[in-house]
Amino acid sequence: MSVDHFLSTHPALVLVKVTDAKGSTPRETGAFMLVAPVTVYATIGGGHMEFLAIEKARAMLAADEASATLDIPLGPEIGQCCGGRVVLTLTNLDAQARADLLAREEAARERRPEIHIYGAGHVGLALAAALAPLPFNVTLIDTRADIDGHVPEGIVFRRVAMPEAEIARLPEGGAAVILTHDHALDFLIARQALARPDLRYVGMIGSATKRATFSRWLIREHADAADLERLVLPIGGSAVKDKRPPVIAAMVAAELLATLLG
Repeated sequence: MSVDHFLSTHPALVLVKVTDAKGSTPRETGAFMLVAPVTVYATIGGGHMEFLAIEKARAMLAADEASATLDIPLGPEIGQCCGGRVVLTLTNLDAQARADLLAREEAARERRPEIHIYGAGHVGLALAAALAPLPFNVTLIDTRADIDGHVPEGIVFRRVAMPEAEIARLPEGGAAVILTHDHALDFLIARQALARPDLRYVGMIGSATKRATFSRWLIREHADAADLERLVLPIGGSAVKDKRPPVIAAMVAAELLATLLG
């Protein structure tokens, strides 16, 4: 569920925000959660600290209290041994505070790294599902009239005749993950992606044999073979040999997290 949907479906809410974090803490400064009378959205790190925050927030809702501050040492007295200290600011959300929160979240979404997934087959859809809850903007691209399942919520889907042309739409610092139903199409997309040194990740599903074939094709096409060093192929690494789509998707998602957010 998105923050805007949660805001629209819960008229009474307290925003709990980490405004200071010293030492070892479960979440960083700026992390937040929303507390409604019977549910919550997001997390400030869990444990007894979060329990105390939820308890205080619901007391504020019951008393119509505007704001409060909690200064919590993360020690044995609350059953947590992080050793840090967290200051939480709690705000009972009025219309203006809701609008401000939505504006901040929209700005944060616009700053997220962009990922293009080329190919909405079983692995492409599994990868889209794995990335959907992560802090990325993801677009799934395919040429076919029918794809192999449903596009996950929160993922943009584009059906295009020339997917290789979509590389030009990727913002600087983005990622291209290439796993179409056609090796020749994979090669066209990869060539366009590798011609952009500003992309932080270019990956293609396949094997050592496919990599060698692509290398020979690049040379025949008079492309810069040195670009091949930037290509991640196979994607997902070799630590896990399982080739089921959700397993591959999990490995590639980890690879993207390390590259784009590391």
